[in-house]
Amino acid sequence: MSTAITAYVGLGSNLEQPRRQVERAVVRLDLLADCRVQAVSSLYRNPALQAPGVPAQPDFINAVAALETRLGPLALLDALLGIEAAQHRRRDGVRWGPRTLDLDLLLYGQMQVEEPRLQVPHPELARRPFVVHPLLEIAPGVRLPGAGALADAAAALGVDALERVGAVAGFEHRSLQEPA
Repeated sequence: MSTAITAYVGLGSNLEQPRRQVERAVVRLDLLADCRVQAVSSLYRNPALQAPGVPAQPDFINAVAALETRLGPLALLDALLGIEAAQHRRRDGVRWGPRTLDLDLLLYGQMQVEEPRLQVPHPELARRPFVVHPLLEIAPGVRLPGAGALADAAAALGVDALERVGAVAGFEHRSLQEPA
């Protein structure tokens, strides 16, 4: 792909110094070939999802990064999986279990992607306050392909469980002025 596009990546960790895991991942995103981090939200602490069969676990640290990329969606997914592996992410079959790092490709411009390995927009995006509110922080005008304004999704979600805990070290906080 030769034209740059803005993609949004959700970052989360609840193991092995979660804040440092997320900060390290942002640096690695910025170092990817054909990619540049444009903006990063604040860091947010939130409780782990509670679901049957999911073990009790520590709170997560989450953020969202805007990434200018020339990689296609599947190539970007592979790069994200590579960063997770470099930070010792283990996929042990426990959905929503504890992890050193979780990187989710939330949006890829206004594209909708339906592949066996990838769905964009991320299918859970609009239901997760720990994704919606950090994304709204850096891209207030963004629209969810096929679903409308992100601000509408944010208004429907509570923020009671979210706690802003600071900024990503080394990255200036700023909002994107233009919608994706």
